[in-house]
Amino acid sequence: MKLQEKFGIYGIDDERTRKVIYPNRVVLTRGNVAGAENLRKFRPAQVAIYAYDDACVLDNRNSTENAAVLVDFGREIHGTVTVSIWTISTQHADFRLRFGESVSEAITPIGEKGTTNDHAERDMTFGAASWSSNESNESGFRFAYLELLTPNCKVDVRCIAGTLVFRDIEYKGSFQCSDPLVNQIYDTAAYTVHLNMQRYLWDGIKRDRLVWSGDMNTELATILSVFGPNPVVTKSLDLVREVTPTEASMNGLSSYNLWWMLCHYDWYMHTGDYEYLREQKDYIAAMMKRYVTYIDENGSENLPEGRFFDWPTRGNPDQMHAGLQGLTALALQKGGELLRILGESALADECLRTAERMKQHIPETKDGSKQSAALLAIAGVCTPEDMYENVISKGRAPGFTSILGYYRLSAIAEAGQYEAGLSMMKDYWGGMLAFGATTFWEDFDIRWMENAAPITDVVPEGKKDIHADYGAYCYTNLRHSLCHGWASGPAPWLAKYIMGIEVLEPGCKKIRFNPHLAGLEWVKGTYPTPYGLIEVEVTPEGAICRAPEEITVVRA
Repeated sequence: MKLQEKFGIYGIDDERTRKVIYPNRVVLTRGNVAGAENLRKFRPAQVAIYAYDDACVLDNRNSTENAAVLVDFGREIHGTVTVSIWTISTQHADFRLRFGESVSEAITPIGEKGTTNDHAERDMTFGAASWSSNESNESGFRFAYLELLTPNCKVDVRCIAGTLVFRDIEYKGSFQCSDPLVNQIYDTAAYTVHLNMQRYLWDGIKRDRLVWSGDMNTELATILSVFGPNPVVTKSLDLVREVTPTEASMNGLSSYNLWWMLCHYDWYMHTGDYEYLREQKDYIAAMMKRYVTYIDENGSENLPEGRFFDWPTRGNPDQMHAGLQGLTALALQKGGELLRILGESALADECLRTAERMKQHIPETKDGSKQSAALLAIAGVCTPEDMYENVISKGRAPGFTSILGYYRLSAIAEAGQYEAGLSMMKDYWGGMLAFGATTFWEDFDIRWMENAAPITDVVPEGKKDIHADYGAYCYTNLRHSLCHGWASGPAPWLAKYIMGIEVLEPGCKKIRFNPHLAGLEWVKGTYPTPYGLIEVEVTPEGAICRAPEEITVVRA
């Protein structure tokens, strides 16, 4: 008999797994610290009466500086930290535990350089006694800083153990090629989203830890290409719908309803799950009836208050309009297709006619937002070739942003510039990796790299702090998230445009196979479908696509 039956304790299952991990590096110590390297040993966090003689000793006796140690878990994780104490020379001791996605963040006190405890506490104090194990709250971090606060006190620390909290799911999709950097970018993009697949699909594991339907669109593309369908997606889509009346804006942003609808289109195309789509029928219909009214007779969008496309265009109404024009046209196209499948023919036709009318209104794009230009290209309001030549290619990677990076890369590929897209991807996402990233960041500009120190080091005198000195909008300085799902665009982009897998019919029943080496010597990988894996091998001599027998492969 299990606990539920024996004691009548019932609840909701937590789909996540916990795995205890240990630091692989001691970054620094302060004050009187002995045996810090012992923290790298793999041993249970459980304490015992009899201690080993290889503790990490924090000693504030006869010292004017608090003893402290900073450890590195080797990569970004989401989870907790447990500090296990053998003995304390006093009856009780107080400690500070501080998380950091960078070394700089871990050693910076709360309130300085933009550090906050927003959404998940990253800077906390706790009290402990001898023979105790003390576990923190969940947060996103790579580094942990432990400081002994009690004066005239000595503490024997058994371990500082991390607990990785994650969904234990298989990486079904894969990508490998002749360029190790491209392989690393793909794997890092996949891992970035994996960490954000918690109870719900979050935007970031440090901040905001919320379900943003706009952020979800790129995350969903990554999930479908790497993991295949996962219930965290529908669970999160349903949550946003349930808390948003049909006349309201999701997440307070009028464009985010459109991203939610696009997520449903992508989910249905991959899974073919008509029953789940049918559950959304009334909501989608009511929402699209409202959104067609926001397009004037000239085909221009006039979305209501809560207007938002991306952060860089927020202070530029003209470029925000350009982005919203492309996004709205795309959503009306895809929404019309879903409504037709759902049997709402009249409304479907109205959506599709409205989307077509939007091509009559071409916003100004010269010297404008590359992200806005990308959405105009993807939606067919402008041609990808024109947007690439006159907007997107200007300046190459500088000015690139993590948000909507997937769509910018996609517009480049739709213009036939596969090699240029791969090169920009390597410059931009590879730049983060060069500075110590193990997950991709909320934002990044390659100009930040000049005279900067990596996130893994204490910033030397005369160097720029790439985490603390930059950022904008709501993600300034150390508030800036270094694990953000919307930055995962390279994974689905590589699957679609380099491996060449494009879904043409719901449930992956028909796919287009159109690979591009883009200067690579070879490419191989897998793509998950409801019928099993598609396997791809591409060389200059030819391209092979092995698909389950239920799938029709159309070669471009």
